[in-house]
Amino acid sequence: MENSNKNIQKKRMMSYFISATNGIIEKEGMEAVTIRKVATKAGYNSATLYNYFDNLKHLIFFSSIRHLSDYAKELPLYLKQAKNPLDECLKIWECFSKHSYANPTVYQLIFFGGFSSKTVNNSIETYYDIFADEISEEIIDYMPMLLEDNLYERDYISLKKALSETNITEEDIRSINEMNILIYRGIMTDMKTNITNISVEDAVKKTLKYIIRTLKAYDVDISCLDVEKYN
Repeated sequence: MENSNKNIQKKRMMSYFISATNGIIEKEGMEAVTIRKVATKAGYNSATLYNYFDNLKHLIFFSSIRHLSDYAKELPLYLKQAKNPLDECLKIWECFSKHSYANPTVYQLIFFGGFSSKTVNNSIETYYDIFADEISEEIIDYMPMLLEDNLYERDYISLKKALSETNITEEDIRSINEMNILIYRGIMTDMKTNITNISVEDAVKKTLKYIIRTLKAYDVDISCLDVEKYN
């Protein structure tokens, strides 16, 4: 009973600091977040905040997880449009790219911020345990995908499923998998630094176009895909 109460108290305190952080980010931007400012907004001192978060980066990381909800809510709609397993792979990338390119700083922090897989997975699980109201019924079936922080593994699983009945070798599937991530990370960097000044819509099309070209380069039959949509 005592442990249960402590856990409830911990979640409550974390929610105060996470909500305060998101409030600052929405009004002033991520760069304006400081430990002191968050603690003051939450009504506690800085020392108390460190009882729940390792440092400022860890706090901002936790607060950024809320942005995954929009992706998770829309993912089922994309997958319902998929005509086959290979098309499903593209729909996942299309939805994920759309949301991550619209908010590259947040997604880069979550997936490429230098946190261990264990930290990322535990943090995402803890976040949705605290803010359970952000999980709608249609999202529940896709939570395993949402909680899989390793993009290589996530893409590999969907590729493996799509190409399981083809002659594509395991080595080539791994190579396609790696190319997909490299394509995504390159365009994500462009979106974050705004080097090419490309729109989110065009960046998504560019991503899917290059992924399709990669599939074609490895002799994957892409006749089942709506290739023209991404040109």
